[in-house]
Amino acid sequence: MPRLRILLAATAFSTLGMSAPLLAQELAQPHEQPALHALATAPSEARLHDTIAHLVGFGTRHTLSDTRSDKRGIGAARRWVMAQFEAISRDCGGCIEVVTPAQVFSGERIPTPAEVMDVVAIKRGSSDPKRVIVMSGHLDSRVTDIMDTTSDAPGANDDASGVAALMEAARLLSKRDNRATLVFAALSGEEQGLYGGKVLADYAVAQGWQVEADLNNDIVGNSRGQNGVRDNTTVRVFSEGTRSTETTQQARVRNYFGGEVDSPSRNVARYMASIADQYLPDFRVKLVYRTDRYGRGGDQVEFLKAGYPAIRVSEGHEDYTRQHQDLRTKGGVHYGDTLDGIDFRYLARVTALNTVTMAAMANAPAPPTGVKTEGALATDTTVRWTQVPGAAGYRVQWRDTTAPRWQYARAVGDVDKAVIRDVVIDDWFFGVSAVSADGYESPVVFPGAAGSFERQAPEAAPAAK
Repeated sequence: MPRLRILLAATAFSTLGMSAPLLAQELAQPHEQPALHALATAPSEARLHDTIAHLVGFGTRHTLSDTRSDKRGIGAARRWVMAQFEAISRDCGGCIEVVTPAQVFSGERIPTPAEVMDVVAIKRGSSDPKRVIVMSGHLDSRVTDIMDTTSDAPGANDDASGVAALMEAARLLSKRDNRATLVFAALSGEEQGLYGGKVLADYAVAQGWQVEADLNNDIVGNSRGQNGVRDNTTVRVFSEGTRSTETTQQARVRNYFGGEVDSPSRNVARYMASIADQYLPDFRVKLVYRTDRYGRGGDQVEFLKAGYPAIRVSEGHEDYTRQHQDLRTKGGVHYGDTLDGIDFRYLARVTALNTVTMAAMANAPAPPTGVKTEGALATDTTVRWTQVPGAAGYRVQWRDTTAPRWQYARAVGDVDKAVIRDVVIDDWFFGVSAVSADGYESPVVFPGAAGSFERQAPEAAPAAK
């Protein structure tokens, strides 16, 4: 181990009020993983192209389209995706279970009750199977008229691109060990009202999943914006600031002590940005501090409403002539979401980002629980937490209250408390991450309910009088 790291470790022990004889290797530290570097270059552009071409070939995948045909409609598309997941499972010796949770809905965009079914591939964790990382995208498509169930709606980018990405991630991760459970979900009903997201979120609750993150990929395959800007190096990651299920009392605490920009979803987004920095140096995550694009939504919203951390991944520059459009040419502009609008090199990079993030998160310990900070009228800050299984050590992290990302970190060993000397609590935000013995690190957890990764169920509606 380099002498500098030993000195830093000894300094950390001294600063924390610990004895210095322990060697640096006794402090669990995150480090680069060759396996993750390999995953970063593994997605196949050819496979992504083949998946989207197949999905486009079903004509329309409107949620209310034909479910019986083997060649056209949402039913044929669902069965094809299911068959692909089952083939992946056969290749890994049956490591993946495929389920099809469904519910019947009616609403403004579903005037007659209809079944909405998701196709979900589950790869159980080897040591922490109840902890779950989800990657999702929606299978359904549409044209200009949201109720048009028969016209061709290729949906190449919105959102066959997200489905192709999650299917490729499933293939790549199927033969690798994962300590936490990985879920790859092709959802239906998004365009009709985020119904597929609700089906899966409800299924997660019923199964008792401890969802650490839903990485919802929606419109991730185009690198050319409607304004002509071409950018194949940037992807946007949207995340909510305060929890959707926050109570009035929690809001009062958060309003006083901070946490407006530190929901678990926000720290998942920061985690993904750090993954890109380390493993995809030619690819940048643009963090957007908003739940979704302005006035729009995606299936991650249903996970947030259920009390789970969730983010949305979307391309850096959208072309609205290719979204929710009838196939036509007008004024020299070709409208419609067709295969020629996909940049497969770009989509492969988005796929790599998701794949590496899932692998890193699944092999790290769970995020710490019970994080608290103390330090009023003191020149030092005390951070406490509850230790989690699989952690060999922890890192206390802090940043300026106006900084968008974590700036400083200190490894503190396999303990449940650290005193950060001469760092005044008034001026900084703090968090804690857990580190495994082999150097995988969890997302950072902000103190209190505002930042906890534990599911916070929505409050029940008051009973009618």
